Amino acid sequence: MNALPFELPMAVQSAVADFSQETWWLTLIKAVFLIVFLILNVLIALWVERRGLGRMQSRPGPNVAGPFGLLQAIADAVKLLFKEDMWTRRSDKFLYLLAPVIAAFCAFSIFAVMPLGPNVNIFGYSTPLQMADMPVAVLYILAMASLGLYGIVLGGWSSRSTLPLYGAIRSSAQVISYELSMGMALVSVFIMAGSMSTSQIVASQENVWWAFALMPAFIVYCISAVGEVNRLPFDLPEAEGEIVAGHMTEYSSMKFAWYFLSEYVNMLNVSAVATTLFFGGWRAPWPFSYFGIMDGGWWGILWFFLKMWFFMFLMVWTRATLMRFRYDQFMALGWKRLIPISLVWIVLVAILRGVTNWVDVSLPVIAAVIVGVFVIALIVVWFTDGGEEEEDEAPADKPFDAFADGYPVPPLPGQTLPPSPRAGRAPIVIEEA
Repeated sequence: MNALPFELPMAVQSAVADFSQETWWLTLIKAVFLIVFLILNVLIALWVERRGLGRMQSRPGPNVAGPFGLLQAIADAVKLLFKEDMWTRRSDKFLYLLAPVIAAFCAFSIFAVMPLGPNVNIFGYSTPLQMADMPVAVLYILAMASLGLYGIVLGGWSSRSTLPLYGAIRSSAQVISYELSMGMALVSVFIMAGSMSTSQIVASQENVWWAFALMPAFIVYCISAVGEVNRLPFDLPEAEGEIVAGHMTEYSSMKFAWYFLSEYVNMLNVSAVATTLFFGGWRAPWPFSYFGIMDGGWWGILWFFLKMWFFMFLMVWTRATLMRFRYDQFMALGWKRLIPISLVWIVLVAILRGVTNWVDVSLPVIAAVIVGVFVIALIVVWFTDGGEEEEDEAPADKPFDAFADGYPVPPLPGQTLPPSPRAGRAPIVIEEA
């Protein structure tokens, strides 16, 4: 067990993953289980999303392939498996094939450090329901998510086509921007839990989940996670009306299926991270937590599954409810809103942790002061940014030239297109025969 900067209670220490009796074949069993678990959850996600969107949008959704359309995802997989495998003539064949493999490999690797439950007895060995853990497990998660970006960028670049390259560039800018805010939202959890180990973070949430104690960080993480996985209203790299399917435009058959699979696995990844770091992980929710038999053992997989699917449903609900952002609005939200809020919150949480460690002051009093300072900071940021927008919109009286840069661009808010040069022409009159 890794050393913490402060001593955990004995009950919490017992919840930390103990790999002292781990064997190679137990690790192999866990690896196979995680792969099967993720693939089955992707099939469930495809069905839930289609049926859920259908109900939310007053249409039936898939209901032909199997009872209630349950076999629709399998039918789609078979279709992709037997679909013609096309290659673009000018593509870099090696990178063109490697890119979806990188994306899928990085997506499947993240679940290796997710604690699905506490230590249980498997074939006479005490082992945690977790494949691996390390003192910097959350940094490993962020690193694998960043490496997955190479699969997107290489896929767009190796196609040697305009639209996939545009989609890859958009996606790289989007993922980098929102990984910053998402990573900073997790820093406050590290400060309060005293560790970056996923099992120790779950153990630190025995009394209170960090989603409630660190509410601003939780909200920032949820918004950033939706942007990280390119879901509506943040699916700008795959804006169908502009660049078709983004970096996947030139892919077909199983190469496209690997990208499609990695996208849904990444949805499961961000949901699992939210569950582990903010929602108590495998711990039972109230009031089930009062029953000791339901707050541990194999029950942990059930609670983890239900919490993870709570976040999955939120992403489906968001897709059915909100419209797509403009790209400048989307980037401004990340850089001008989420990142400053995360920075201010990290400073306040660090002050709270330092004061409670060295001074005997009531925690609710300090928390109330910090929340007040945080609200004041939000108001200042809001009004300061609003003034900048007014300055930008002031010179709206200047004539707008859509072809000033050599190619047509749409007008910004406050700008109007000049009248059409054909507006003064006489209308064409067609005489009847």
